[in-house]
Amino acid sequence: MKEYSWDGRLDELDFDELSRLYRIAPLGNKSPEELAMVFGNSMFRCFVRDGATLVGAGRALADGGDCAYIADVAVHPDHQGRGLGSEIIRRLLSLADGYKKVVLYAKPGTEAFYGELGFLRMSTAMAVWNDPRRAVQVGLLEGP
Repeated sequence: MKEYSWDGRLDELDFDELSRLYRIAPLGNKSPEELAMVFGNSMFRCFVRDGATLVGAGRALADGGDCAYIADVAVHPDHQGRGLGSEIIRRLLSLADGYKKVVLYAKPGTEAFYGELGFLRMSTAMAVWNDPRRAVQVGLLEGP
């Protein structure tokens, strides 16, 4: 694997660059301000750089011991297929070691990828979304 640098620090993170990464990954349009808030409120973070360029990111919300939630894992398309996404997940799981449960939700069709990392489908998970109709349309929620 190519040599990448890894860290979880926010102090030198360019949130404009992070926003561009999410658009190109593609994981949607997330403003730099929104990303600064959600990453700042996350207990665990993982950033991957190729030289000075941000090519991967992920975060986990956590309560200190019971539950952690992995979110916003993104890898630049030019760097996908090299194991970076898997390594981001492994590092976040390592940071949450000892938690009773680690939860994530993902795009439909990615279940096998996360299954290889030890995740199992939950049979009791439910959610409330601010736009449930769209979430049903893209397959993230089941309709009533």
